[in-house]
Amino acid sequence: MVIFLEINKGDFVTRKSYNNDTVFKVINIQDGIYYLKGAEVRLYADSDLKDLVKCAKPEEEQFAFKEIDKMGERASKKIEKDDYFYLPGKILHIDGDSEYLEKCLKYYKYAGVYAVGKKIKEEDMYEQVGLLLKEYKPDIVIFTGHDAYYKKKGSMKDNDNYKNTKNFIKAVKAARNYEKSHEKLVIIAGACQSNYEELIKAGANYASSPKRVNIHALDPAIIAVTIALTERNKEIDLKETLELTKYGKDGMGGIMGNGLMYVGYPR
Repeated sequence: MVIFLEINKGDFVTRKSYNNDTVFKVINIQDGIYYLKGAEVRLYADSDLKDLVKCAKPEEEQFAFKEIDKMGERASKKIEKDDYFYLPGKILHIDGDSEYLEKCLKYYKYAGVYAVGKKIKEEDMYEQVGLLLKEYKPDIVIFTGHDAYYKKKGSMKDNDNYKNTKNFIKAVKAARNYEKSHEKLVIIAGACQSNYEELIKAGANYASSPKRVNIHALDPAIIAVTIALTERNKEIDLKETLELTKYGKDGMGGIMGNGLMYVGYPR
């Protein structure tokens, strides 16, 4: 007789059938089905009890914060040597998930970058982005939340085979209609397994996911902070920036461009 460990709503689990590769939080249990949300990865899933293994709450991943520490160290040394002042680019982060949004806002605060966060359902983003852009006048806008490519439905080229790619595309087009220049408004869009090519075509500077893989909750924020803390006269090292994210070029891609930080004198 097999006895399963009791698992309740709010517990953290992994799935045996996926080699326990991702930690999830149980967000609901209904009719024997356990509904899950990635603790760090922007992913929804469901499972039955026999496939689940209870685990501890994951510690805050430090891979992104370490990069900020390195950037801060370099900046501090530079500031000691000159009399310039620095004004990082401003970020508007629109997210379909409140928990992931909070993680990103914590990251922006740690990086010392001004950011406004708004929790908006993916299907409603395109309707609200125009007013938000007018109100906050950001240099960078992010559209993220949840997405998925449903392989069983058919081709990855068909946007109907994705959970929210069409909604992200509509939001990108609305933002690009507000500001047509890729240099004046940087758009970062997508979530797990999003249609990368179509998001870039719609007007995004950066998007997920070239290999239709899951992305970390902080991946769009990592790119935004890198751009916000790079001087306007300096080109972003695209490959190096993508490598800062959890899954590199498999998870995020984009086009070349400059940073968005103003440099002034004297301090």
